[in-house]
Amino acid sequence: MDLEALEELPLTYSEVGATAGGQRPAGYGHLAVSRQIGTGQPRFERAADAVLHWGMQTGAGLRVQTSSPVVTVDAIVVVTMMGFLRAPCRVVYVVDEPDIRGFGYGTLPGHPESGEERFIVRRDPDTSAVFAEVSSFSKPAAWWSKAGTPAVRVMQRLIAQRYLRAV
Repeated sequence: MDLEALEELPLTYSEVGATAGGQRPAGYGHLAVSRQIGTGQPRFERAADAVLHWGMQTGAGLRVQTSSPVVTVDAIVVVTMMGFLRAPCRVVYVVDEPDIRGFGYGTLPGHPESGEERFIVRRDPDTSAVFAEVSSFSKPAAWWSKAGTPAVRVMQRLIAQRYLRAV
């Protein structure tokens, strides 16, 4: 399926934007990881630029096909893992504030999971410490992800750690 066809499809979950407010919707598995990645405004700006150009995904070794080279609301992205596992998503919000930047995307039909993931870089204004954060809520959408839920959760945690290292 091409990116244009994906633009017409609805998201596969109803709690759109829930990761933006820090809400943890019931009925989903939840993930939240964070790591300090440096200090200072220049480090924050470099990391934010990477995140808003799909750098967490590409830096984690995933293949990325996007409708936009820069993250924008409604941009479509298909992340391919292990050379064959395609995960189509749509950006549902972008955060662009002085000390926090990033975005959240939600799953589209064909994704093995249903839910939302948030990719953020933030700078603590008091200490100037810079943090990368990934959080998500999801539940299986494909038969094989339902059957292999424990393995899928481990894989999600490993990929989230790779996202953090990527920036």
